[in-house]
Amino acid sequence: MTKSCYHCGEDVPANTDFKVEILGDVRSMCCPGCETVAQTIVDNGLVSYYQYRTAPAEKVDLVPEQLKALVHYDNEEVQSEFVRHSNNYCEVMLSLEGVSCAACAWLIEKQVNSKQGVLSIKVNTTTNRALLSWDKSKTKLSELLSGIHQLGYKAAPFEADKQEAAYHATMKQYLYRLGIAGLATMQVMMLAVALYLEVFGDLEPEFKNYFRWVSLIFATPVLLYSALPFYLNAWRSIKGRTLGMDVPVSIALIFAYCASLVATVTEQGEVFFESISMFTFFLLVGRFLEMRARRKAAAASGNLLKLIPAIATTLEGKQVPVKSLKVGDQIRVLPGEHIPADGKVVEGRVHVDESMLTGESIHVVKQMGDLVYAGTLNGDESFVLEVACSKADSVISNIVRLQDEAQHSKPKIAEIADVVARYFVGVILLISAATWLYWHQTKPEDAFWIMLSVLVATCPCALSLATPTALTCATSRMGNFGILLRKGHVFETLCKINHLVIDKTGTLTKGDIEIQRTETFAEWPETQCLALASSLESHANHPIARAFARYADSDVQAVDVTNVIGAGICGYWNGEEVKIGSSRYVLEREQPESHAVYLSIAGKHAATFFYHDPIRKESREFLQKFAEAGIKTTLLTGDSLANATPVASAMGIEHVIASAKPEDKLAYLQNLDASDITMMVGDGINDAPTLAGAHLSVAMGSGTDVAKASADMTLLGDRLDKLLEARELALRTRKIIRENLAWSLGYNLLILPLAVAGLVAPYIAVVGMSASSIIVVSNSLRLLKEQGK
Repeated sequence: MTKSCYHCGEDVPANTDFKVEILGDVRSMCCPGCETVAQTIVDNGLVSYYQYRTAPAEKVDLVPEQLKALVHYDNEEVQSEFVRHSNNYCEVMLSLEGVSCAACAWLIEKQVNSKQGVLSIKVNTTTNRALLSWDKSKTKLSELLSGIHQLGYKAAPFEADKQEAAYHATMKQYLYRLGIAGLATMQVMMLAVALYLEVFGDLEPEFKNYFRWVSLIFATPVLLYSALPFYLNAWRSIKGRTLGMDVPVSIALIFAYCASLVATVTEQGEVFFESISMFTFFLLVGRFLEMRARRKAAAASGNLLKLIPAIATTLEGKQVPVKSLKVGDQIRVLPGEHIPADGKVVEGRVHVDESMLTGESIHVVKQMGDLVYAGTLNGDESFVLEVACSKADSVISNIVRLQDEAQHSKPKIAEIADVVARYFVGVILLISAATWLYWHQTKPEDAFWIMLSVLVATCPCALSLATPTALTCATSRMGNFGILLRKGHVFETLCKINHLVIDKTGTLTKGDIEIQRTETFAEWPETQCLALASSLESHANHPIARAFARYADSDVQAVDVTNVIGAGICGYWNGEEVKIGSSRYVLEREQPESHAVYLSIAGKHAATFFYHDPIRKESREFLQKFAEAGIKTTLLTGDSLANATPVASAMGIEHVIASAKPEDKLAYLQNLDASDITMMVGDGINDAPTLAGAHLSVAMGSGTDVAKASADMTLLGDRLDKLLEARELALRTRKIIRENLAWSLGYNLLILPLAVAGLVAPYIAVVGMSASSIIVVSNSLRLLKEQGK
């Protein structure tokens, strides 16, 4: 049986659950609008309305269309494009509108974190994004987005193009507001010259009052339209029971206007219309330049996503949206196109430019079965691609997500600065009130503008921007190095490390075994021995086996192949038994060579293959630079001492620990002195516990997924020398953060007593406050430039 809405009487749609407890019973509602109105009636003690009404209420529609649209984000197909699903939680990157300072971020985090099912939300004021994690079994994404909207901010899943469009729309509005404030300021200042400098010495009182009314007319649109963003931000802060940067600004503007309006109407006292207009104009100029600078700092990761094309080409030549692709779909990637999705090459042999991921300009050869990544650039040949994952789970999306996650993880210094800034606003308001009281008794005619100067000059905007802008710029620069950050403490710890612990295979060495030379015996030629070894080793999966793949020959194929774990491989060729593996297995005797594989045919020693793992060409310089910085190095490897010693000698490493199991590696780190701040670099599964246990950990991009998941940083291009640049950048970042904090705190400590003493005019206070924010942001932007430029 269909239920009727208790509020309006319409039918309640199936599969909905809108309910409100009224008069002791739980009543069904047909929509969120009726539910909201009914709950409001109950919350305000007006429940008797339902006892005495004679007819159901009219159908309500209090939910704006914008909020209704949020329900679509609960659709799994819609979510597949931007939500990352895990076993226990969902995660999404959100774009935010209306966030202007650290207090806004604190308010959103406080309100959303209090909701059931939310695991965490971290807001970045520089990029205007938030990283939200929630339990989908306890709450819906639409409900969380609606909660943010109710605070007065707009939130939606991050899309680079949409955020850019929103940014341009916001900047356009700022230009309109700025233009009106600028025009009004020019007009009001001309009138102020006539009033205050008495250009017309014999000006009659009625003309003076006339000029005041004209100034009021010009200043009113500035107050009501140009300054509107400051009031909205202040209202959000007050509604959330916090004090944002725009609270003192709004108070100053409203007080000045009201006092001037009363003076104009009563024809007594001073007017401050020129201060209102000029204050708003300079403040908007500062915000406009600040937003442009912050946009520049935040653009890098968004630009990565824009490399993924919107359209893909099917095998039949049809154009389809990339967002409609599903795992297993096959598409054709044309020459010179950006690859639309992560997947594997099904047909073709191509050269792919992966510089946007690794920073390396040399094209990578991709053959059948090789993985390619969305956003990378195809070369001169078309190929067929099989889609392996959705856009939300693509490598490039994970890079952007991890970069933002690293930026959202605030260092301690940033958290302290945010708290100081938040409480500092309260202190400013108290000092401003005390200043007015003092000057009202001492010099009443100057009390108001002195209080105005205190309110404006000491706004701690620069303090809130000091750390996040620097970290955002530095994280973006790290991406240019081909380094992916996973944790926010990287910059702090990189500056402190004094002990480098490094793995050998796949780290100092390439981990790509090569056959260095071959010795043959009896009547079998080298090419035949290599081809036979390749056929046998194709049935194994280890680095040495892969070294023989290039020598495959279709005319030389072993049959009845069997793996003998820990010893080698056995098979038959031309009716004769063939073996490859260790000397004990193949020759039934021990041989002294540690880097050799043996082949026998019909029980006779046919060949010995000597292999080596080439040392990375940048390894020696990398270790030398760290040594020059006073950082000691330990080679910690699971390989034998015989294999580790030559590499250590070639690299100049004195401390070597070999044949170490995963638990041995972790125990070594745990037994180091407390004064040792370690950075571990590794690539294998056996390095994962050590990577997790080090103060700072780096995984090689070619390493295992387990190693990457345990590390704080991932070196996408496997270039160790990039870690030298990363450390230099970390030191520069620390220096710039300290400069920013010193400037913002120094400015406030200097300007506050001057403003209280009445030595700072309101327009000087505006210029100083705006300039301090711009200086901090501009100083941070230096991190985006290459050193020395």
